[in-house]
Amino acid sequence: MKKFVLLVTALLLFCGGASAQSDMLNRLKNRAKNAIENNIGNKVDKGVNNALNGNMGKNNKKVSKQDEERLREENMARAEEIKRQSQGLGQDDGTWTCPECGHEGNTGKFCEECGAKKPEKDDGTWTCPECGHAGNTGKFCEECGAKRPEGGVAAQKVKPTETAYAKSDFVPGDEIFFEDDFATEQLGEFPSRWDLLDGYAEIVSIAGRKCIGFTDDGRGLIKPLMEDPKNFLPDVFTLEFDSFINGKNELGDSDVGEENIYITLFSQPLNTDVGQFHFWWRTGDGGSNVSWSAMNPSSGNWVYGEKDLSVEHDGSNESKSFLKLGDWNHFAISFNKRAYKIYVNGSRVANIPNMAVPTWFELSHQGAYKYSTISNVRLARGAVPLYERLMNSGKIVTYAITFDVGKATLKPEADVEINRIKGIMEQDPSINFEVQGHCDNTGSAAVNDRLSQQRADAIVARLVEFGIDASRLTAVGKGSSEPIADNGTDEGRAKNRRVEFVKR
Repeated sequence: MKKFVLLVTALLLFCGGASAQSDMLNRLKNRAKNAIENNIGNKVDKGVNNALNGNMGKNNKKVSKQDEERLREENMARAEEIKRQSQGLGQDDGTWTCPECGHEGNTGKFCEECGAKKPEKDDGTWTCPECGHAGNTGKFCEECGAKRPEGGVAAQKVKPTETAYAKSDFVPGDEIFFEDDFATEQLGEFPSRWDLLDGYAEIVSIAGRKCIGFTDDGRGLIKPLMEDPKNFLPDVFTLEFDSFINGKNELGDSDVGEENIYITLFSQPLNTDVGQFHFWWRTGDGGSNVSWSAMNPSSGNWVYGEKDLSVEHDGSNESKSFLKLGDWNHFAISFNKRAYKIYVNGSRVANIPNMAVPTWFELSHQGAYKYSTISNVRLARGAVPLYERLMNSGKIVTYAITFDVGKATLKPEADVEINRIKGIMEQDPSINFEVQGHCDNTGSAAVNDRLSQQRADAIVARLVEFGIDASRLTAVGKGSSEPIADNGTDEGRAKNRRVEFVKR
């Protein structure tokens, strides 16, 4: 077949003259480049040699020696580049690309982004672009079951944003005792389930979602209305909320100031703050940062820290940002008797091992007039290990597998819980699950039935994608037919919107 292609090539060049020769040279050059990228460089070199060794016409219009030499040099350079990339190396400037996190331009022995050691050679292993697992040797990831990228080691490029979710250890609490998505609130009114302590806030709509907007020059201090306003946090809890990060106003101006979000944790009976989470975002240059403080209960001393979350706007490095510009961003706090952790978009940014126990909190905002919002606030108690839940009740009820509103599209952070389910099934091959999707009673039964089935199907598909045999899973949409709480309250509806893995 190759001889036939070369013969046709020669006839075309003979008939087409110098212009045809030039076009064919370009096609051969592109063919050589593509073939080398697919690890068949030797075969391409042979084809190029045959085409260039005087067999391209008999009318004294052969490819010049200069063009021939240039083509060979480019092929050799491309082959060397691919080899260096497969070994985690960069160009001839001595830089290298980290196979663990994908950071480019490293110069020392360790990655400047994640600290991974510079690879010594290409050992044939590869890092999964879906979950970040390194050291895979076969065609599928040993951790999540994802297929090896086409092109092998040279083709892999880890997606930092997605792997951050897979590496997160955040587990939402099991019992929701406060949740507010503001869906039933009236625009322009103050949210009915909150108390205003300073500034002003009202219900607004942004990106298709109702939320709290701080409209007094971006200044407001609020807290949830609770029966005991200064003693409602248990010693194990999680707090989650979303905020829309918008770098422009309605006039298209990008420099509209700086916004600051504070979560201040207080302890009863002293009514003193024992910890704080502070996030700020600056429009214009895209600067952003999260900082924290925590009081050590033994010494009374304070622990401080911060992490840069800035978006880099040069295009090539934007994926390294923790933030999603012009979109909703998810923030979370986890407290477990003494351990205090902070998460941004599923990635843990702070881990304080010992903090005094808080009993209530306040949420405040400053700056960036009219362009800052809070939505989907959720407080939940406890976090019982999945396997323990399964052994105790024969099923796992989880609220950590979340979807886009009104859709069956899994949110990236849902992979954390799905990976845990996968781990249980891998550890015990006898476990099979009926995956049940449940809704609250909002909307018609027909819509809920269809949506819950689609969501159950999506979870099963993701588990199969992660390497679980499909025969071990069954997807069932329950709609709103099996509530476990009162649909007349926000908390009850929140509990009813769940996923259950029932052992069968």
